[in-house]
Amino acid sequence: MAFENLGEKLGGVFKRLKGKGKITEKDVKDAMREVKLALLEADVNFKVVKDFVKKVSEKAMGTEVLESLTPSQNIIKIVRDELVELMGSEHERLEFAKNPPSVFMLCGLQGAGKTTAAGKLALALRKQMDKRPLLVACDVYRPAAVKQLQVLGDQIGVSVFSMGTDENPVNIAKAAIEHAKKHGNDPVIIDTAGRLHIDEALMEELEKIKAETNPSEILLVVDAMTGQDAVNVAEHFNLQLEITGVILSKLDGDTRGGAALSVKAVTHKPIKYASVGEKLSDLEPFHPDRMASRILGMGDVMTLIDRAQDVVDEQQAKELEQKMRRQTFDLEDFLNQLQQIKKMGPISQLIGMMPGIDKKAMEKINASDSEAKMRRTEAIIQSMTPAERENPKIIAASRKVRIAKGSGTRVQDVNELLKQFDQMKQMMKQLSGGKQAKMLKRIKKLGNRY
Repeated sequence: MAFENLGEKLGGVFKRLKGKGKITEKDVKDAMREVKLALLEADVNFKVVKDFVKKVSEKAMGTEVLESLTPSQNIIKIVRDELVELMGSEHERLEFAKNPPSVFMLCGLQGAGKTTAAGKLALALRKQMDKRPLLVACDVYRPAAVKQLQVLGDQIGVSVFSMGTDENPVNIAKAAIEHAKKHGNDPVIIDTAGRLHIDEALMEELEKIKAETNPSEILLVVDAMTGQDAVNVAEHFNLQLEITGVILSKLDGDTRGGAALSVKAVTHKPIKYASVGEKLSDLEPFHPDRMASRILGMGDVMTLIDRAQDVVDEQQAKELEQKMRRQTFDLEDFLNQLQQIKKMGPISQLIGMMPGIDKKAMEKINASDSEAKMRRTEAIIQSMTPAERENPKIIAASRKVRIAKGSGTRVQDVNELLKQFDQMKQMMKQLSGGKQAKMLKRIKKLGNRY
């Protein structure tokens, strides 16, 4: 995951500062030297690093910081605030035209993930803003690019406008806008062609599309895994097209995060979205404050809440609460909860958003093993009859054998699930019976043992 190494190194710097009762100017200088190295290793632009360290140093050297009761915490806060500022201060929303349809023009180099980003953006706008986007296939050069966009459109339930590969992309874009006006589509998302490298022909074509379509947004799709190269690309595109924002792709990959920390400072244009996974639903609005907290190991509770709200049905949640109060929570309800958790994203991502989870703790948690157990639990419950899910007590030895065979598991696995579910119901019973204080003490004791 992006920023993992950077977060670990910055965490080490702050840990050493916390170990000191009083912090001197030398301590700050030493810490800033390490911060500088950590940022450079993360492939952050050199000029950006230099300015960042200078700003943090000036604020950290202040008398009110060094002589405060908690100087190390003040320095951490300064670093966090400067990281937020570096990435754009706050989330900037997409600009829609006053007279629909709005035109969003996506551009970038070949291989940056532009076509996939177009599909992800269309899905996000359809689901989150109840829009009727139209995807436009203007990449007539890359083999199968038009087909790829059509397949994406089918998967997410979004219309795709194309005129094949023999038509001029400028004409396709103009025709798509007329089509959108007639069919009530908004926005029009244009997937333009890319190149392996920036060249004059590419830029000329993009400038013509811009001139003819008057886009509300020109979004540059930047591959987060390319580091410094991504920043150089962003700078060139911005000079030629005057982009309005950036979509970071592949932020979930094995990337050092340099692009995310540099692109705003270099182009002065905001990162509006970031792709955080391979699923088409894995596109998130970019919040600099949340990203800064993730980098510094402070978690990202707000994004966790956003994801939960996206997958949890409010009515179902109320019904579930009532079932817990009445102690009628059954295995069918348990299965529904597991499936909702899966929709929120990989376990490793969810754990990483929780505050206070450090690198060592993460290493102890085998996320892939946890996900395998979830799949196994799903298979076992799905192999049960409705009556068995409602009342697990009727599951005798012969039924266990049948369930194990049907789910491709062992009888021991079925027994373990039933035991865990029974323990969960006992906990719910105690909580609903006014024994919350005792339960909290038991949980605290359990926590102290580990």
